[in-house]
Amino acid sequence: MPIATPVTNGRANLPNGHSKTNGHANGHSAKVHANGVAFTEARLAKPPSMLLQLYENLPTVEREKRQFDSFLQIDLAHLVMITEQGIIPKSISQQLFPVLLDIRSQGGDHVPIDMANGTLLLQIEAVLADRLGEDVAGMLHTARSRIDQGATARRLYKRDHLLDVLAEILELQKVLIRVASDHVDTITPTYTHLQHSQPGSFGHYLLSYVDKLHDDFDRCQDAFKRANRNPLGGVGLCGTSWPINRERTTELLGFDSTINHSKLSREAFYAAEIAFSLSMVMGTLNDLATDLHLFSSVEFGLVEMDDSFCSTSSIFPQKKNPVTLEAIKANAGAAVNWGSTALATFRGEGTGDQGIRSVPLLDSAFVTTANMLKLMSGIVDTLEVKADRMKALLKTSWCTSSNLADILVRNNNLSFRQAHHVVARLVRICELEEIPRSKVTQQILQRAGQETLGYQVNMSNSDLQASLDPEEFVRTRVSAGSVSPTEVSRLLKLSSKAFEEDYNWLKNKKDQIDRAEVKLQNAIDAIMA
Repeated sequence: MPIATPVTNGRANLPNGHSKTNGHANGHSAKVHANGVAFTEARLAKPPSMLLQLYENLPTVEREKRQFDSFLQIDLAHLVMITEQGIIPKSISQQLFPVLLDIRSQGGDHVPIDMANGTLLLQIEAVLADRLGEDVAGMLHTARSRIDQGATARRLYKRDHLLDVLAEILELQKVLIRVASDHVDTITPTYTHLQHSQPGSFGHYLLSYVDKLHDDFDRCQDAFKRANRNPLGGVGLCGTSWPINRERTTELLGFDSTINHSKLSREAFYAAEIAFSLSMVMGTLNDLATDLHLFSSVEFGLVEMDDSFCSTSSIFPQKKNPVTLEAIKANAGAAVNWGSTALATFRGEGTGDQGIRSVPLLDSAFVTTANMLKLMSGIVDTLEVKADRMKALLKTSWCTSSNLADILVRNNNLSFRQAHHVVARLVRICELEEIPRSKVTQQILQRAGQETLGYQVNMSNSDLQASLDPEEFVRTRVSAGSVSPTEVSRLLKLSSKAFEEDYNWLKNKKDQIDRAEVKLQNAIDAIMA
């Protein structure tokens, strides 16, 4: 049995309070503007289907409402430009500006949505027509198309959200730099294949993520350069006969430059680039979350999560579950497909203007990335580093073995491969005979040399113990970027310098956008005077 659509006061109820006006056959209708006809009825013999309204118009408007302020910002900038160019009379603009400013101040939730009208641009135009008449309201769309207007709104929206992500990257870097500076001298085992490899510094470890995040910032920054270009004025991809000034709208909207080729005004590959960049950020977060997840386990015990970022078990009283790390890892898994999904969607279009030339998943990708960056900042900021546990693990570890091999090369005229064989046999002997590292003697080293090289290798007991000491290992690293305290301190300075440069770039971009808003308001005031 078919389910009846609830109707109240002649209007069919749609989700989220949206509605359409009844009156046509089958309950279909499009609202008629004052002094005009409905948008689709001049061309189409039938009004929009309820199915089209529910499954095309409604999702489109809901998505575009998130870009509401960008829509109004574009309307205002475009109106300033076509007025200054003499394309429409100032008397018309002086009627439009107050209504547009009022709509903007009210917010998207106060714009009545008639789903038969379609996209948000037409919803706003309908409000203008109701208040001013279509003869005035219709002037706003002179010398533009939904093609370039919508593309501009999407770029403004993505630009602003990308800057938000960049701000959160910097916030996490700031936390990592602070914690790293506290642990320049905190010696910890490092791992390859989940096995002890060499001694390192926990501060050095954290600074590696500062650098990775700097690369992420750089990728997003590069994507921003291509996103922050003005497509407005491309109109229907072939330009316009009206004498528009595209540089003026570029200035008023805070763009860095104008898209030169009109056909590329609808181009959206920049959005796929952003999606890939965000996915890379999530990859960095996943790596850090995976490490901390492992390091915080009972078996490793290198760090402990703050209670405020953990949960408990419903059955195991002893449990302290690092659920926030798991949340980051779970979200990072989904992020793998962001870029490929965008490109796969584009593949069906070619170079024309079709509805699939968009990346709606970016709305949630921006939110997810910013939120996970915030979450990781909180985790690292409150992280307890177990220096005593690290020291205890190093006390019995053979992770200084490569240093002994280097010293044998340096002092005993061996190739590194020969020295590697000797030390590997020494470790094997000690593990089989349960001899701890602290009890290794020159006799064991001589035996290892005899078994692998056919002759004894000599070193004093004191030199042998020094070569296997973790603190001595860290102290004697001399190569650039290594774990020695001197190098870690230098890396800290480099990271702090790069952080300041990135921070200043971000501040300048935000200031540029703020100045553009002031210029826009000043231009409106000048026309209204």
